[in-house]
Amino acid sequence: MGPMVTRPPQRDIDETKVSVESPKTRAVGVPAVLNAVRMSIDQMGVRRSAETLLRVNQADGFDCPGCAWPEEDRRHIAEFCENGAKAVAEEATVRRVGPAFFAEHSVEELRGHDDWWLGQQGRLTHPMILDEGATHYRPVSWDEALDLVATALRELDDPDEAVFYTSGRTSNEAAFLYQLLVRGFGTNNLPDCSNMCHESSGSALGETLGIGKGTVSITDIHEADLLIVAGQNPGTNHPRMLTALEKAKQRGAEIIAVNPLPEAGLKRFDNPQTPRGVILGGTPIADDFVRIRLGGDQALFQAIGKHLIEMHRAHGGVLDTAFIEAHTSGFDEYVRAVEAVPWSELEAATGLDERRMRGVAERVRASERTIVCWAMGLTQHRHSVAMLRDVVNVLLLQGNVGRPGAGVCPVRGHSNVQGDRTMGIYEKPPEAFLEALDREFDFRAPREHGFDTVAAIRAMAAGRVRTFFAVGGNFVSATPDTAVVEEGMRRTDLTVHVSTKLNRSHVVTGRRALILPTLGRTDRDRRGSGDQRVTVEDSMGAVHGSRGRLDPPADDLLSEVAILARLCARVFEGRDDAPRADWTGLENDYAGIRDHISRVVPGFERYEERIEKGRTFFLPNAPRDSRTFATATGRAMFTANALWYPRIPEGRVLLQTLRSHDQFNTTIYGKDDRYRGIHGGRRVVLAHPDDIREQGFADGDVVDLVSEWEGPHGLEERRAEAFRLVAYDTPRRNAAAYYPETNVLVPLESYAEISGTPTSKSIVVRFERRA
Repeated sequence: MGPMVTRPPQRDIDETKVSVESPKTRAVGVPAVLNAVRMSIDQMGVRRSAETLLRVNQADGFDCPGCAWPEEDRRHIAEFCENGAKAVAEEATVRRVGPAFFAEHSVEELRGHDDWWLGQQGRLTHPMILDEGATHYRPVSWDEALDLVATALRELDDPDEAVFYTSGRTSNEAAFLYQLLVRGFGTNNLPDCSNMCHESSGSALGETLGIGKGTVSITDIHEADLLIVAGQNPGTNHPRMLTALEKAKQRGAEIIAVNPLPEAGLKRFDNPQTPRGVILGGTPIADDFVRIRLGGDQALFQAIGKHLIEMHRAHGGVLDTAFIEAHTSGFDEYVRAVEAVPWSELEAATGLDERRMRGVAERVRASERTIVCWAMGLTQHRHSVAMLRDVVNVLLLQGNVGRPGAGVCPVRGHSNVQGDRTMGIYEKPPEAFLEALDREFDFRAPREHGFDTVAAIRAMAAGRVRTFFAVGGNFVSATPDTAVVEEGMRRTDLTVHVSTKLNRSHVVTGRRALILPTLGRTDRDRRGSGDQRVTVEDSMGAVHGSRGRLDPPADDLLSEVAILARLCARVFEGRDDAPRADWTGLENDYAGIRDHISRVVPGFERYEERIEKGRTFFLPNAPRDSRTFATATGRAMFTANALWYPRIPEGRVLLQTLRSHDQFNTTIYGKDDRYRGIHGGRRVVLAHPDDIREQGFADGDVVDLVSEWEGPHGLEERRAEAFRLVAYDTPRRNAAAYYPETNVLVPLESYAEISGTPTSKSIVVRFERRA
């Protein structure tokens, strides 16, 4: 291991030790480099850190298991960010969790630890089973484990009694094989992490533009005149995006940040790879910070559209009338809708006055090439789909789709969450995809729509799911309404997790449970035909290869592809109606999977040839490439959306859940959120000083957070205990706290219309004094 590698922590986070200082006003720089180096050495040691980090996002290396931000054409020798280094260190750690660990620690004991402690113990090395009634996991052979899964599935009365979840880290090859296993088994129950993040984006963009993805490339970011970054914190969640924003600024772009909280990364970026970033004071990023109320973004974009229409009528030349006439539908209905919304209502929704909103709209008016980027701040509200339709409306007014430097840019989190959807991880698959799958594998896939995440939890809680199978992720900690999720998991007969690291979902189980350890991105994957590579798709529709180089944590560790191929062989054995393929051949040579993909998924023709030698290729994107739109009208669609925004009762605040800087989704790297000034703990709630005083408390008091939701049977309350109040620069009646600790406050039945995404950015809570 080497003397510099630290031992795993022996205790959970001590929340009494949390300290608070002033938030930072700049991001990255030398402190980020030092923190990345420290965490890498803690987990990997010096030599392993150097060998591993220099291969991140390189043409002959592996794709970072962190975010899905794309690489530039010209790559740096260090093509990773601080949080990417943390993600790599967590996976490439030399700490190990083997049979001896599980013999020492009961499931009950493990359940008592926090998510940080669990994740810090190390890499899983051996298949483990928790027998019914047992207190400890015990080791089991691969054949026994896979036979158990196959038998459990084949003994179900109905395929819909199984749920198959996946996270966005899964490769294209594993995702394609996974959906084939599930559909061959007979169900479309394929909930995934997209359901909880960018499902609203896909719903809105699919309807209005005909594709559920963004329409820009990294080059477009560089060439934009104006970038609106809304509901997003790139300094923590997508730090490499700051390099692209810096390049756009250097070429003359303006940037507007729209967010309730001021974030350091959108104030100033100290690029550690340039003299300007290290010595000369860095680059200011946002020209305008628009401090908007939670849930007020739809109103802001309606205000922008309203202003542009008024200015065009008064002066002409503001709208791209040629584009509107040739390529869009619904324009007149949209105009009537936004003109009918009074400015007073827009002010109430946003917390901004009319003059302020018109000022933002004037920047849009002056821009010839505008891009709107967004993340969870726009997708996790009841009205998120309508909100994003109004984002599209503003871009369509000036023809800002399908030309250089312009378009929509939903910024994805997981490194292959977009690729998984492209590969068919979707509970509502399109008919064309199913027909192609049927032809390729000589079977008939089920047509009935399956469960998304909320529907899956609902079915589990009702006792209608007997087997839960997950490839990656941490379902229990990632989902809303934690108490309901945990009860649903316990009602299943069998829970199975294909995982690299220990997490909460391994200790909240069905009557029996399996942990199947698997290779990570950094690990060498040797199969029958030699070293294998996998592929991923980034946020902008670019596909590239990934090949790990490290020796795996255990000699017999299987890849996700190998696990799924062996399950296909077992589950489909003796069935005339099952998909037909050479499962052993696909396990031993992933090129065979890519060959199948090339005939099923549009845009992957000559797949193997196009990823040779580290090449990247772009998938077709009709709105971007040719201004064609596969919508109901065959045109880009303006939509008329009724304005909605959260109404906050007196004495209450609206809470958003978010990540700390030492966090990637449910993976907790450390105890700090240094850009926001939080150190040594996570159970804090950021609130306006006046709201703290109004509820009878003081900065530093420890309170319970109690959410209030008007359910079908009256007012429902949920409680998250022991959070320290932190007076913070946020709009009145708005607050913020970290997930997964606050997921318990999010009602299962509170989700976005159409997309079904939980409303994690829009929770009514009160502060209650600790008993």
